This record gives sequence, C-alpha cells and structure tokens, in this order.
Amino acid sequence: MRIARFRYRKKEAWGILEGGAARVLERHPFGRIELTRRTLPVRELSLLPPASPAKIILVGLNYKDHARELGMTIPKEPILFLKPVTALIGHGQGIIYPAAVSRLDYEAELALVIKKEAKNIPQGRAREYILGYTCLNDVTARDLQKKDIQWTRAKSFDTFCPLGPWLETELDPSALKIASYLNGTIKQDSSTSNFIFSAACLVSFISRIMTLSPGDIISTGTPPGVGRMRPGDRIEIEIEGIGRLGNRVVRP
Repeated sequence: MRIARFRYRKKEAWGILEGGAARVLERHPFGRIELTRRTLPVRELSLLPPASPAKIILVGLNYKDHARELGMTIPKEPILFLKPVTALIGHGQGIIYPAAVSRLDYEAELALVIKKEAKNIPQGRAREYILGYTCLNDVTARDLQKKDIQWTRAKSFDTFCPLGPWLETELDPSALKIASYLNGTIKQDSSTSNFIFSAACLVSFISRIMTLSPGDIISTGTPPGVGRMRPGDRIEIEIEGIGRLGNRVVRP
C-alpha cells in the first residue's frame, strides 16, 4: 500500500495511491487507517513529505561497502545525528544552495516512518512500530562538515532533507536496490543487504535512547558514491519497491 501526503487546491490531506487516483483518508494514517469515498487525480496533486515528525534521526556509516570506500572501521554501535524538521521538503521541491556553502553533496538513503509511540522496543517487535518506508536525500554541506568536525550545521539548512515521494507499507527492507542519479547519470548503486545495522535494529536501539513518536523519521545511512551537486542539477534517489524522489538544486 502506498500512502501519500499531498496538497490539493490549497488543502492538505493524506491518501492511498491506487493507480492514477488517490483515495482520501479520513485522518492522518498514524493509527487506524480510515478511507473516505473521495478520490482525487494524482496528476493534480502536489506531493508533500510523507511524514509529520517531531524529530528526524539519521545514521552515519551504516553500509559495509561505504566503510570500505572510506577506509573506516565498522562501528560497533549505530552513529546517530539529527536534522531539524524545517529541513524537510517533498518530491519536486527545490533544494536551496546556501550562499555560505562551497560544496553541497547528495546522499541516497532508505528512511522509515514511525507508526506509534515506541520506547524500549525489542528488535523482534520493531516492525509493529513502522508505518512504511520511503526515499530520503541527506543533503550535506561537505565543506562545513569538515570545518566544524561535528555535523549539525552541515546537515541542518532549510530544504536539506528531501523525503518521498510516498510511503510504501508492504516492503522488506533487508535487500533493496538503492541508487542516486545526478542529471540522469547513476552515481550511487548498492543494496540494503550491505547494512551494518538493520532497520529493526535501528528502531530498537534508538527507542532505548529516546521515545519515538508517530510520524518520526529514521534514515538508515548512505552507500558509497556520494558526490557534489551544483545549482541547476537534478538529483534523484531511487529505491526498489518504492520509486524515485526527485529534486532540483536552486539558488537562494
């Protein structure tokens, strides 16, 4: 099932995508999903980020092939950092290239959205707390990341967290093809089978640190091949079973 959040004639709503139409939901999908009889044509919808998070948690260095690329030791525990919710944008919206940044990079990632409140969750029950999976681009000001050493400023500019285009609920995240395309040329090409820490492991681990709320986002790290974007570039993140998230880099 594909769940989308969208704007239609200046109003926001959630819906289930069925072919070329969206079946409107009675309310947000965190909890019981209740459908209305109303349908809208997908071609007339503006897709929004398919989540309404209190927090966005990301994982650094979670692909074995990325660790090999960087010559880094496999971490014993997940490396976590946060993005602010003001960084979120949806499919088709512009990634703003800040004037203070000299190098802006893409990072293709599989993200999951939390369905219900989660605290101290056993790994074996993690799937019960996941609403669905989607594509995320962990946009990074690489020059500022190297300058600051810690990652907050480099990861947190407005528009630095494209998410979408929708949530896929019926998905096994353990062996999905993941790729990024810059102006149509493939740049990253890997599989989630290279995860160091599985999606279920991450949900369990993070829930032992902080309470996860409905709508929160966990992003699972990027494979090798991250690279530079410039104004005018189009970057697309593609994940098997989900689809493509596409955004263009624009000047402020």
